[in-house]
Amino acid sequence: MNAHFTRRHFLQTSAALAASCGLPACLRAAEDPDLIVRQAEPHNAEPALAALVAAPITPVKHFYVRSHGAVPKVEAAGFRLRIEGMVGKPVEYTLDELRQKFKSQSLEATLTCAGSRRLEMNRIKPVPGVQWTAGAIGHARWTGAALAEVLRVAELKESAKHVWFDGLDPITEKDGSIAPFGGSIPLERALAAEAPPLLAYVMNDEPLTAAHGFPLRSVVPGYIGARSVKWLTKITLSDRPSPNHYVAAAYKVVRSDDKNELAAAEPIYANTINAAICTPGDEEKLTAGRQEVKGYALPTGESGCTVEKVELSADGGKTWQTARLHGERRPLAWQLWSASVDLVKGRQELIVRATDSRGNTMPKECQWNAKGYLYNAWHRVSVEVA
Repeated sequence: MNAHFTRRHFLQTSAALAASCGLPACLRAAEDPDLIVRQAEPHNAEPALAALVAAPITPVKHFYVRSHGAVPKVEAAGFRLRIEGMVGKPVEYTLDELRQKFKSQSLEATLTCAGSRRLEMNRIKPVPGVQWTAGAIGHARWTGAALAEVLRVAELKESAKHVWFDGLDPITEKDGSIAPFGGSIPLERALAAEAPPLLAYVMNDEPLTAAHGFPLRSVVPGYIGARSVKWLTKITLSDRPSPNHYVAAAYKVVRSDDKNELAAAEPIYANTINAAICTPGDEEKLTAGRQEVKGYALPTGESGCTVEKVELSADGGKTWQTARLHGERRPLAWQLWSASVDLVKGRQELIVRATDSRGNTMPKECQWNAKGYLYNAWHRVSVEVA
């Protein structure tokens, strides 16, 4: 059986669920007055950095939007989630059935785009893709069915090693063909008890919005946002990673466009250690004296990993002070932080670096790669002090 979508299958499914071509860019901008649009079509937008440190839970209106194609318009009544592949009992659920058959669970999880901070890498050497600053990240409270429980009902075969996710967003490829966005994760991660992946239908105690995957999405804590597939309609169990373009080719770290290098590279799964200064903003004018600096830090997406330490320099990296960490330390989740610094008149550079509980620390400089992924060099902000 051909486990992944054929083009005809995808088009038929999308039509049945009234997949649209998405809203015009001007209307989308009006719908997202709290986000900065980085790309109009497809719609990609991030919040101002100051909005990210206003609260530990990111409001939906300030949660970054990452789209690879048009946002599908899905009617909940016609929605179905299919689970097949290397299972003993293929199953299909409506949204109501998922709610009724499986106990809802909630967890806080941070999602971030693998291309976050790509604009900084672009300054090293031009790189294509959405030119994100450090705002392509958010921390929300997600509610839904535990992925592991749903998979076990389908009776996993011993040969199954990977879980594929297929969405309903129609994406036009370079050759003109149309296919859904897809992701996959190792089965071991899908069944993990710590920070368990969810099939989420609620975000911050409200139903998912269209931009964030209504009516259903996967949420995989600790993994890049591309593995938390929106508008989820199909799960396939397999003995290998998904052949979908966004697993097989797009989300990989490579140094060139050589096809052999791309084929040999492993898909990106886990997040890397990272941090950013959110206030003050770059090029902001400040008054000399005591100033509060705030930001976020994200640990590497390894099992049990938390943020261990955040350090701030107010003199361009000559000396460092340890920042205060706020809130509970959650595995695989971000940590907000703050530090008070004395600023003298003149132009000054603030720098942040973070270290996690596995000893991973941000490098002073980050190696360039051809797709602009996983940029995590020390984050720098220049301010003018009067």
